[in-house]
Parts: sequence; C-alpha cells; structure tokens
Amino acid sequence: MEPGNQTSVSDFLLLGFSQDSEHQPILFGLFLSMFVVIMLGNLLIILAVSSDPHLHTPMYFFLSNLSFVDICFTSTTIPKMLVNIQAHSKAITYSGCITQIYFFLVFGGMDTFLLTVMAYDRFVAICHPLHYPVIMNPRLCGQLVLVSWFISFTYSLIQSLLMLRLSFCTNWAISHFYCELAQALTLACSDTLINHIVLYTVIGLLGIIPFSGILFSYIQIVSSILRIPSADGKYKAFSTCGSHLSVVSLFYGTGLGVYLSSNASSWRGMIASVMYTVVTPMLNPFIYSLRNRDMKRALQKVLGRTFYVQ
Repeated sequence: MEPGNQTSVSDFLLLGFSQDSEHQPILFGLFLSMFVVIMLGNLLIILAVSSDPHLHTPMYFFLSNLSFVDICFTSTTIPKMLVNIQAHSKAITYSGCITQIYFFLVFGGMDTFLLTVMAYDRFVAICHPLHYPVIMNPRLCGQLVLVSWFISFTYSLIQSLLMLRLSFCTNWAISHFYCELAQALTLACSDTLINHIVLYTVIGLLGIIPFSGILFSYIQIVSSILRIPSADGKYKAFSTCGSHLSVVSLFYGTGLGVYLSSNASSWRGMIASVMYTVVTPMLNPFIYSLRNRDMKRALQKVLGRTFYVQ
C-alpha cells in the first residue's frame, strides 16, 4: 500500500484486543458468549412484547425498539472482531470501516434517543398519570421513534460523507476493536477541521441535550415520588423507573467516560467501550425483566410455547 489519498487505502488495522495474543482464545469465547446472550435476550424481549397484548403500551413499545437497536448496535462491531480473532487478522477494508462508523453512529444515536424518550414516558406516567393515555398516544410514540431514526440517519450520513473526502497517511492502525470515528480522524493527512466541528457539535447537541432531558425528567419524577404519602406508593412508583435509571447510569457513565477521556485509545478506554457497546446491551434484558412481573409472565409464555413446539 502506497501513501496517498483514500483511493489507495485498502485496509485499516484494528489493533484493539489483538495486541494481547496470549489470550485470544479466551477473548473469542468470552465475546462470542456475550454476543449470543445479547441476541437471545433482546429477541426474547421483542417476542414477549409483540405477543402479549398486556404489553402493548408505550413503555414496552419503546423497550422493544431499544432491544432491536441493541441487537443492531452490537452486530456492528462484535462479528467483525470475532472473525478477526478467529482468522488471526487485524484488517478491515476501507469501505468496511466507513460502513462500520456509519452504523455505529446510527445505532449509538438511537440508543441515546430511546433512553431519553423512555425517561419522558416515565415522567408523564408518574407526574401526570391522569393525562398519560392522552399524551402518550400511539401516534406520538410512533413519531418520537421516527424522528429519532431520522436524526440518527442524517447525522451518521453527514459524518460518513465527510470521512470520504479525507486523505490518509501511511499509518492506518486504529488502537481499538472497531473503527472508532475520533481515532480514524487522527490518521488523516488532510484537514479534519470540518469533521471535528461536526463531531463535537453533535456530541454537544445529541449528547448533552438528551442527557439534560433525562436529568430533568428524573428530577421531576423524584419530586413527585417524595410527595406520595405512603411508603408502598413510593416504592411502586420508583419501581416503574428503577430499571431504566440503571440502564441510563451504565450507558452514560461508561460512554461519557470514554469520550471525555483524553486517553480513550488505552486498554482502559477499550474496556469502557466494551461496557457500553457490549455489556449494556447484554444486561438490558435482565434489568428490564427480572423485577417486572408483566415481562416475566410474557417471557414464560414465549418460552413455554417454544418448548411445547419443540
């Protein structure tokens, strides 16, 4: 491969966990197991919500969308990493890298938006229970999801097209297990000012604004719960949003830890990336189902039918 612009780039190198050659079999088994759990757990959530009429409510509608996005989000990075580990390879094609960046941004953005929409849903349910059916009607729920998809697709397309205009130097090594946008930009020889302006503007708008919306929703929720006179009422109200709060804390805690850190290419940065790209989607089905009687009942029906058919 000769130095030059993007037309001469055939492969990027994903160093990531491949730098630890001694533990490759263990890493392969670990990530394969987590990938299978993510697929099965989130598919069960989708099947349970779609098959049980009692779960045809806004909260579970958003949850099933989150499960679908988590499946896609994980499928963007883990299969390629598993193939590279198995083949003892570090390579990803130029087009494959751009494609991975595009879909990573799409589904990462959707995760952020859906968590925000779910926080708003809990805010309306707890703070305005009498108006909940009117406010969170099926049309509004569908519109919220469609707008989220539109924004995610648009931003990801803009950022991917901006990547196509860049020229790259002779160093095509990315110290990550997937094509991370910020690190890919550091490999460019041409001016990346526009790319960075768009990147940090969107991080500000699509990161801080949704997080602020979640924070505002939970401030109002806590305020409403504290005004409930009975302890049982407080517990019942908080239990409806406890699972969501756990997922938000895990997702934003690890995600912000990576992107606000100046040492995101380190081993610690990769571990944080694994937490929000792999561990969070894996834990979501457990977090949302273990303490939810309706979800447990629906999952038991789905599993019962599966074993009965077999």
